Amino acid sequence: MLNSSRTRTTPRSVRSMSLGGLDYVDPKTKSNYVGKILLAAALTALCILMLKQSPSFNSRSPFSNHEPGVTHVLVTGGAGYIGSHAALQLLKDSHRVTVVDNLSRGNMGAVKVLQELFPEPGRLQFIYADLGNAKAVNKIFAENAFDAVMHFAAVAYVGESTLDPLKYYHNITSNTLVVLEAMAAHGVKTLIYSSTCATYGEPEKMPITEETPQLPINPYGKAKKMAEDIILDFHKNSNMAIMILRYFNVIGSDPDGRLGEAPRPELREHGRISGACFDAARGIIPGLKVRGVDYKTPDGTCIRDYIDVTDLVDAHVKALEKAMPGKVGIYNVGTGRGRSVKEFVEACKKATGVNIKVDFLPRRPGDYAEVFSDPSKILLELNWTAQYTDLQKSLGIAWRWQKSHHNGYGTSVTIADS
Repeated sequence: MLNSSRTRTTPRSVRSMSLGGLDYVDPKTKSNYVGKILLAAALTALCILMLKQSPSFNSRSPFSNHEPGVTHVLVTGGAGYIGSHAALQLLKDSHRVTVVDNLSRGNMGAVKVLQELFPEPGRLQFIYADLGNAKAVNKIFAENAFDAVMHFAAVAYVGESTLDPLKYYHNITSNTLVVLEAMAAHGVKTLIYSSTCATYGEPEKMPITEETPQLPINPYGKAKKMAEDIILDFHKNSNMAIMILRYFNVIGSDPDGRLGEAPRPELREHGRISGACFDAARGIIPGLKVRGVDYKTPDGTCIRDYIDVTDLVDAHVKALEKAMPGKVGIYNVGTGRGRSVKEFVEACKKATGVNIKVDFLPRRPGDYAEVFSDPSKILLELNWTAQYTDLQKSLGIAWRWQKSHHNGYGTSVTIADS
């Protein structure tokens, strides 16, 4: 006999029915599938609706859009001593600011101070990047709508430049070329370039005017002059607005005590004389080293024009305001008065209240005897003149910041390159 019982191998609910050679899904199963599809579609529609209601869905980053009445300024080297003070002033003047820095000389602590002061969306952003990386620089310009560039980023120690000249030509000259190429490619029409009196070298006549021949005698000055030449050659066939500011020896700090100068310990030997004075006053170093006492000056030490950083950034802001398409402005930024190193040291002793020990040493390679400015052109054309001209007072303001920031901006922040 045949066994009439069958063993079911497939559950009833998922078996197919055959009709005329075609398989059909069980209606109950089909209904489940349709329900799931409808549920997924409903959830997708709900997510899209919620995203559309989000402020960030339909609008790009404010940094990627040009906004009428708002000037978006890229500040290269904006984590550094001068750059951070410039960023502060731009933000106070209601500009939008993007800081780009590789933190090799700058301080993330300075950027954090700025972020705390201006936390509103669309005011300030920081981008970690090296200007020597053309691909990264072009990406920054592609993703942001800049109206102007203030180019501060540079290594800037005369003594170091004589020991490592290739570093200076690469960092200053080559990197400026990268920035300029990115500006041209992305239609950014205004450049405020941070240059230096070192491009003049050691002129025969004082004071220095903008017409004084540029004959730099150290790699720092030569690299800056090369960068200037590149900018000026490019401008001959460009409608870009160019302002070149050649400034003198920078001192001081933010009068409200928010920012200051905090060089890396390994660079103290090459740093500014003000930093060395403060280090000696704080006992970080045993005394101040004055290099060169046999120059042809009244007291044998070098003579320099010391410009307060607050005045300096004010000159940059005025240059930005006065920049005109197709025009070039070149200006000395100084007080117009020279002070000897010995005068400077005495002012520093009074500002700190410390009888700083001074060691007199042979000249430093690449230095020049006397340099001070004639600032009459910038007064006439930009209505700028130095306001903080009391040397002891400027040093006193900087000293207060130094005393309250024994470790600079605190623990340094290391960001991995991506």
